[in-house]
Amino acid sequence: MAVIKANYSLLILLLTLFGCTVILPQSEPDSIINLTLGDAVKIALENNRDIQLAKLDLKKADEQINEAYADVWPSINAVGEYNRNIKSPVLFIPPNTPFNPSSQTMTFSLGAKNSYNVRATLNQTIFSAKVNTAIKIANDYYDYFKYSAESTEDEIIFQVKQAFYAVLLTKELINVSQKGYDVAKVNYENVRHQYEQGVSSEYDFLRAEVQLANVDPFRIQAKNNFEMAKNGLKNLLSIKLDKEINVIGKFELEPLDNELLKESENLLFENNPMLTALDLQVSVMDKVISLERAGYFPVLSGFANYQWQTQDNTFDFSKYLWANTITVGLSLSLPVFDGFRRNARIDQAIIDKDKLQLNKLKVEEGLKIQLVQAQLKMKEAEERVLAQVKSLKQAERTVEIAQSRYKNGIGTQLEILDTQSSLTMVQTNYSQAIYDYLIAKAQWEKLIGNSKREG
Repeated sequence: MAVIKANYSLLILLLTLFGCTVILPQSEPDSIINLTLGDAVKIALENNRDIQLAKLDLKKADEQINEAYADVWPSINAVGEYNRNIKSPVLFIPPNTPFNPSSQTMTFSLGAKNSYNVRATLNQTIFSAKVNTAIKIANDYYDYFKYSAESTEDEIIFQVKQAFYAVLLTKELINVSQKGYDVAKVNYENVRHQYEQGVSSEYDFLRAEVQLANVDPFRIQAKNNFEMAKNGLKNLLSIKLDKEINVIGKFELEPLDNELLKESENLLFENNPMLTALDLQVSVMDKVISLERAGYFPVLSGFANYQWQTQDNTFDFSKYLWANTITVGLSLSLPVFDGFRRNARIDQAIIDKDKLQLNKLKVEEGLKIQLVQAQLKMKEAEERVLAQVKSLKQAERTVEIAQSRYKNGIGTQLEILDTQSSLTMVQTNYSQAIYDYLIAKAQWEKLIGNSKREG
């Protein structure tokens, strides 16, 4: 029984990790929602909060591409100004000149008290080494977020499979605990009948009664675990806890093709979206280095300026005299010296790239270890299932023999208790082995980028 209790404790811990402790306001439940694994995955891909956040990141990356293209298009600005000259500007006229024959410098006021200026300016970058690189970086960032979103989807699909299989497992454990309770109850009724007939001792009767009482809490606990597992699945699917769900699926081994298993490592490097995203990060850093180096190149721009201006001391706008001016030209900007700031930024970008490459190697090694572990766990769980199949038949038979022996007066109560405990343990271990296999398989599928969207 200690092994059974340990399995239940482990299961409770697992379910807790799914976040099934979330409490939502209760209301009247609607009709039951029937869920296959495919249904659960589909709902999660539509409603899961993490996936929705990943999609928003992808939309933001798309807008960053549009922002990068803004430097390709011309910029047009319009400005309107009004100035009131409290003290008008002056022109100095030197002495002893035709305009000032005196010996003292004279001043001459310029302009009017009111000044108006309306102008429109157009700027167009003709050559800049940074523009094309910035666009390429924005495109790479979009691809990065796209594969990051795929990685998030794969992780959510894996979590949905865990929660889905946990529901199937707890459902199986309800059956196991119910069978154990039924066996204990049948034994209790037999012993009670024999005790009333004077064939069995009071000790055996009390022992059977205690055994029945000890088994019943496991049945109750199994039902509670079943509800907790369903709540964990609802939480992942963003289904309200007051909604009743019915999980439909096979709880059995689904062996993988050996040839596919042999190609696991190749599939990992070809299809895993996390590794693809890391490759894109390295590519981005290459372009960032190029972007910083582009700062050494000149920038050539063209501009055009149209200006409409007037000055007058009155506010009789209809009589104002307006002057128009148009200016066009080129601007060449050449960086000369920036205090070695650009060199430092280039070196920093190179260091960041080296860090990304090391991190990529670290992630690759970690994923390869996880892949091997998933395969080993599948193999181990499959062997445990096969072993438990044989043990299950033997345990069921020993219970029948022990009951028959006790009924005929040649067996003991201890034999029945031991066989009952062994049968429950084997049934529990059998279900746990299937669950472990399915989870390891789901992990393997996630790693090779083969998470099935349909169950």
